[in-house]
Amino acid sequence: MAQFDDSIPADALPDAPAMPEAAWAEVLQAVDKTYSELVAYQEELEARNAELDAMRRFMGSVFQSVSDLVLVVDRDMRIEEASGSVLDELGAGGVGAMLSDLVCPDSWRDVEARVRGAIEAREAGNVEADFATDGGNAPFDLSIAPRIGERGRTRGAVIIGRPLGELRRAYSELEESHRQLKEAQLHLVRNEKLASLGRLLAGVAHELNNPISFVYANAHAMQKSATKLETYFDAVQSGASREELIALRKGLDLDRQMQRLRTALEGARDGSERVRDIVEDLRRLSADGQGEMASFDLVSTSKAAINWVGRGTKTMPAVSHHGPDTLTAYGRKGHIQQVLMNLVQNAADAVESMEKPEISVTYGTEDGFATVKIEDNGPGVPDDLATAVFDPFFTTKAVGKGTGLGLSISHKIAKEHGGDLALCPHRKQGACFTLTLPTGPPNEAQE
Repeated sequence: MAQFDDSIPADALPDAPAMPEAAWAEVLQAVDKTYSELVAYQEELEARNAELDAMRRFMGSVFQSVSDLVLVVDRDMRIEEASGSVLDELGAGGVGAMLSDLVCPDSWRDVEARVRGAIEAREAGNVEADFATDGGNAPFDLSIAPRIGERGRTRGAVIIGRPLGELRRAYSELEESHRQLKEAQLHLVRNEKLASLGRLLAGVAHELNNPISFVYANAHAMQKSATKLETYFDAVQSGASREELIALRKGLDLDRQMQRLRTALEGARDGSERVRDIVEDLRRLSADGQGEMASFDLVSTSKAAINWVGRGTKTMPAVSHHGPDTLTAYGRKGHIQQVLMNLVQNAADAVESMEKPEISVTYGTEDGFATVKIEDNGPGVPDDLATAVFDPFFTTKAVGKGTGLGLSISHKIAKEHGGDLALCPHRKQGACFTLTLPTGPPNEAQE
């Protein structure tokens, strides 16, 4: 550091009157103060230079470590700074090169327009462009922003790019995962339906056996009546006299046979219609439920679901209905019937050990939505498990008695219909679930 020499030769000074010692002391004090300030200023400059060097090294290490493409260009689009990924991937391109040397000719016009907009109009923007790399052209998604200097003047632009190849590959993998998830969900829905149908097989067999037996018995009665009618018609065809035909008709009791035949026909028709209805219910229940959304009666659908559960349950508890006789809802009837069957089956299983098992079904409307509430007087759902009842594979039943998917799938179906399935909160006894469904198709705003 430079030192001041306060010794001045006497012959170098002009003749001047002698100064008092006090004045010389003040001068020397002022010189020392100025020297101290200069030394402090020099130390401050050296400290700032050290900080700038450290910051420059830090920014350099950051640029070298950044995996994304980062370019800092001046107003002439010459690269001033570049991330390490640029130097690695773009080969000869880098600091000092022109931006146009890095971008493929087909993409340069769009990139140049965006960079000019950032520099001249201070407008940030995005553009997709291909960069020339050692391995061929690589697509990038570029975000371009103006670079403002200390005095508010635009000094260039900052370009940040993400490789689109990785993003597109990730998006493709995401789509494949989503497709597999949808297939798994459909598989779970089908399995749950098969489990429900398995529980109902015994009841369905009994339900079909009754009308089929009725049709068979009536067909046997019609066969006997047909035999007597054939005997009478044979006599008519053979030319029997009127007196013989009257006697034969009386002996065969044809008047009563005709009445029995009509009754048998009506009974066979009723039995056939019953079989048809059962088969139709089975067809709707086993369908995938991908048909068109339509309006349907929620009350009759609920009663049909309760009847199906009753067919497969040995001791079906008493079920009471409350509310209107009809209630319009909008959705896929087959899916909603499956949801209601799951809810009623769970209620029936919950009250199986109760002394007086009861299930209550209440229909109504709330905020423009159709609702059906299914309550039981069973042990209920503990508060610590209330938040997990709709989780997949969650069940409180013994092993082998439940899949743990019924409520989860039912909740998903209700959401897909624009409604909801919720557990009624704060109940002292029993469980209560409320199914909410729209009463009509959603408008454009709701969609």
